[in-house]
Amino acid sequence: MSELRTLRNYINGEFRDAADGRTTDVVNPATGEVYATAPLSAAADVDAAMAAAAAAFPAWRDTTPSERQKALLKIADAIEARADELVAVESENTGKPLGLTASEEVPPMVDQIRFFAGAARLLEGRSAGEYMEGLTSIVRREPVGVCAQVAPWNYPMMMAVWKFAPAIAAGNTVVLKPSDTTPASTVLLAEILGGILPDGVFNVICGDRDTGRAMVEHKVPAMASITGSVRAGMQVAESASKDVKRVHLELGGKAPVVVFSDTDIPKAVGDISVAGFFNAGQDCTAATRVLVQESIHDEFVAALTKAAADTKTGQPDDEDVLFGPLNNANQLKQVSGFIERLPSHAKVETGGHRVGEKGFFYAPTVVSGLKQDDEIIQNEVFGPVITVQSFTDEDQAVEWANGVEYALASSVWTKNHGRAMRMSKKLDFGCVWINTHIPLVAEMPHGGFKKSGYGKDLSAYGFEDYTRIKHVMTSLDA
Repeated sequence: MSELRTLRNYINGEFRDAADGRTTDVVNPATGEVYATAPLSAAADVDAAMAAAAAAFPAWRDTTPSERQKALLKIADAIEARADELVAVESENTGKPLGLTASEEVPPMVDQIRFFAGAARLLEGRSAGEYMEGLTSIVRREPVGVCAQVAPWNYPMMMAVWKFAPAIAAGNTVVLKPSDTTPASTVLLAEILGGILPDGVFNVICGDRDTGRAMVEHKVPAMASITGSVRAGMQVAESASKDVKRVHLELGGKAPVVVFSDTDIPKAVGDISVAGFFNAGQDCTAATRVLVQESIHDEFVAALTKAAADTKTGQPDDEDVLFGPLNNANQLKQVSGFIERLPSHAKVETGGHRVGEKGFFYAPTVVSGLKQDDEIIQNEVFGPVITVQSFTDEDQAVEWANGVEYALASSVWTKNHGRAMRMSKKLDFGCVWINTHIPLVAEMPHGGFKKSGYGKDLSAYGFEDYTRIKHVMTSLDA
């Protein structure tokens, strides 16, 4: 076995081990083997990172928007220049296909950073004016302060960008914790940002749930932002409430994909299968809960089953694979458990099993014959499993689509414009795609309702989440 890579925290412009020297193993999910060690950070490390961010905040807050824009543009250029290195690290980090990571993740990351670089110079506010005789009012938008941010393991690099880019663009400083299973690419990002930003503006600490809990409970941060499970989000919200921290939550999803009888079936099946299986279904917006109108149900299921059977999973260097492994052994166990617990009325059309003995690969799977209250319909699987239900009419489609606790994303497939507009109004989700599923752009907001959380990523709305509003009133007689 080659020598293990040693990852370190990045605090106040320098890389360092955990204060008590503790580490945790990092596993390559494509092989199941340990390839690195990372700090298992505790209270002392959190204290150091928060102190660094707090000390750096006044100077960074007082930089001009153009200065912050220049820094972010340099970061985007640096990421672009080191794209091959980042892709290699991310692939080892996650097991993702090298080619797809290079084409589908790095360009959006760079674009998103450049978007927030521009947003830094375009903060909108109400005009100044006299709303009381002899007094002029103005509204200031200011950064909130130090931001404690926790990123997930499904898109480690991209979610790090979604966290730090708007926060830094708005004049905040950041302490970011990657998932304990995928810290490598975030540590590399720290190296890249560290050559551009002043010390203390961007800090990375590695660790587990206890580390994240210590960050949220710490007295320094003015805001806590997490992308993760509903359970984790609820814990963060409860903890942050003790000192009234601002909270930004992007949690789970169970996206309904509503397919009406007038849909172009081959096109819909092709797009939906990719949107359901991409990244092994480990995406909170994945197209994994399909509702099909009964008149085309059998034809659709047959076509989707064939598409799934033709979809390939495998090692990162295989150019023919659509997705790699599940992220970790626990996730493999969770996905397998959903299939093992299926009710007798459900039918596994294809897949439903582990692939190979090395790594955490799972076959692309289609399950039909399901009912609305089945566990696999109500709960997030977060794996390459697409479920199919049959509905009768538009009212039933809306009822079943909305009949889960998640409300992040959804899609409608129909040639009927009026129906598409009605469905987009009735679907209780933060995003509704029509005849497509999963595209995201930096200019548009991403975020959900209900147990999918609150706050927005991307867009000017996401940028504003990292600011606060202050009213300033001055006397004209002074």
